[in-house]
Amino acid sequence: MKLGVFVTLSADIDTEFCRLRENGFSTCQLSVWDDRLKTDEMAELVNQAKKNHQIEITALWCGWEGPAKWNFSEGPLTLGLVPAAFRFTRMKNLMLGSDFAKKIGVTDIATHMGFLPENPGTTEFHEVVAAIRAVAEYMKSNGQYLLFETGQETPVALRRVIEAVGTGNLGINLDSANLILYGKANPVDALDVFGKFVRGVHAKDGLYPTDGQNLGEEVPIGQGKVDFPALIDRLKELGYSGALTIEREISGPEQIKDILEAKAFLEKLI
Repeated sequence: MKLGVFVTLSADIDTEFCRLRENGFSTCQLSVWDDRLKTDEMAELVNQAKKNHQIEITALWCGWEGPAKWNFSEGPLTLGLVPAAFRFTRMKNLMLGSDFAKKIGVTDIATHMGFLPENPGTTEFHEVVAAIRAVAEYMKSNGQYLLFETGQETPVALRRVIEAVGTGNLGINLDSANLILYGKANPVDALDVFGKFVRGVHAKDGLYPTDGQNLGEEVPIGQGKVDFPALIDRLKELGYSGALTIEREISGPEQIKDILEAKAFLEKLI
C-alpha cells in the first residue's frame, strides 16, 4: 500500500504537489467542488504538475453544489443525491466531474451520495437508485468507476444500493473515521459486509457521536476509535493494495503536523 494525502484542487496545484513530494508522498486524492474549476485549462495545470512531481492521483473526489449540513438533523435533507430538490443538478455536477477526471487520467470518482434509504421498498429508494445508475452509466462510458464515500449509511444499506444499481463499475471509498463519526459501524467489521467493493481508503480517525444531532469528533490518527492495525490487516487479507489517503479536516500548521505524524504511524503498519 502507498500513502497519500487529500488535496484540494486550485490554480496553485503545482505548489501543492511539490509539497507532497517534499513530505514524502507519491499519491493523492484530488478534491473539487466548484464546477468552474473543471476546465481544460485547469486539467492542463494538473497534468503538468503530475508530470513535474511524479504524483499519482488515485481518485477525483467530486463534490456538488447546493446546501450541505454535516449533521443528523439537516444532513438527510441536504447531502448528496438523496434530496430530490438538488438531485438533478448534482447528477450534472458529477458527470462534469467525470469528464474532468478523464482529462487528467483518473478512473475513480468518489463522492458522498447522502443518507441512503434503508428501506428498499420505498419510492425514494428506487428514485435514488435510478439517479445513481444514470451517473454510473455515464462514468462507465468514460471508462471510470463511481465510488461511494462511506459514513452516512449502514454498510448493508450501502451494499444493497450497489447491488440494486448493478452497473458493474461501482466501488467504495472507505473512510475509516466516517463510519464512526456517523455512528453507523466499526470500519474493520464493515469490511465483512462490503470489503470486495473497496477501491480507495481515507485514513482518518474519530470518535462516536455523543448526542443525536451532531457527528462525532474527528481526531488525529491514533487518538480515536479506529483500530488501524486490525483495519490494515483486514485490507491486506482482502487483497487491497491501493493507497491509504490521509485526511485531516482542519487547516494550518496543526494539519501538516498531524498528517506527518499519521504518515509515521501508518508506515509502521504497512
